[in-house]
Amino acid sequence: MSQSKNLHEAERWLKTAQQDLRAAQSLSNNGFFAHACFQAQQCGEKVLKALWYLYDHEPWGYSIQRLVAEFPDVTIIPDLEDWIRRAAALDRYYIPTRYPNGLPDLTPGQSYFQQDAESAIANASTFLEAAHKVVR
Repeated sequence: MSQSKNLHEAERWLKTAQQDLRAAQSLSNNGFFAHACFQAQQCGEKVLKALWYLYDHEPWGYSIQRLVAEFPDVTIIPDLEDWIRRAAALDRYYIPTRYPNGLPDLTPGQSYFQQDAESAIANASTFLEAAHKVVR
């Protein structure tokens, strides 16, 4: 793709990531903490995929940690170890926040709390803010 097409694609993914983050915040504010955690995970995943598109690479998969670790230009990542930790934390919300059989004997609504949602939102926000700086 051309640089302008890469930028356009990255911006589309970042715009959607921003919407996911806003949804996570709204869900958390209304007590839907498991749902907020999942939406924060979605934000983080889309942010990383936006960066991959910006660098003219095709992202694959759903693991944010892998998308960080295998990113084609880690020089843009301010603190790789921190990003990997944040990514790993968000990856933990991909499946068990959505399915009643994702955790033994409990539903997601019984298993995730305000602190979880706040942490997930903070991690996703870190990725989104950094990506906006790179895209600008």
